[in-house]
Amino acid sequence: MNDRIYPDEPASEFDEPPVEFEDREGRPIEIRPYDGDEDEMEALVEMYLEFDPADRAQGIPPGRENRIRSWLENILKGDCLNVIAWDGDQAAGHATLVPADEGAYELAIFVLQAYQQAGIGTRLIEGLLGYGRANDVEKVWLTVERWNRAAVSLYKKIGFETSDAESFELEMTLRLT
Repeated sequence: MNDRIYPDEPASEFDEPPVEFEDREGRPIEIRPYDGDEDEMEALVEMYLEFDPADRAQGIPPGRENRIRSWLENILKGDCLNVIAWDGDQAAGHATLVPADEGAYELAIFVLQAYQQAGIGTRLIEGLLGYGRANDVEKVWLTVERWNRAAVSLYKKIGFETSDAESFELEMTLRLT
């Protein structure tokens, strides 16, 4: 049991994937749930191998291929929910909801550097939250480094509220139902 505080009111509606849109760079992007396909797993491994180490936070994503594979094997199975942003066959982003406690899931999102600042992160989180709501997720929380203004702003825009700000990380929460 924890003392995490969630908003009283549920967040707005989010579209459940698949969702297609054109990003700010004019690229056709599709957000789809991970379906367990081996090609999807390999595309995610490739995405994370390209990931800039400077954008890693809280130790994730891992940096070496064997650790990436092990980490992905843990979050792509079981009760975790995952969505991927696709630019054709290239994974451009990945977001996951990992069961934490009492109907609550922790959110993590990663957008490959070449795809950042193009609106993909927003649509990826919205797709994940729509997918979560459709799969009976009640509450979502995340932590973000307080100096990551772009991420904090994005989370607030989507409806997350700060629930704990006592460390170098902010804890933010959102109620889906």
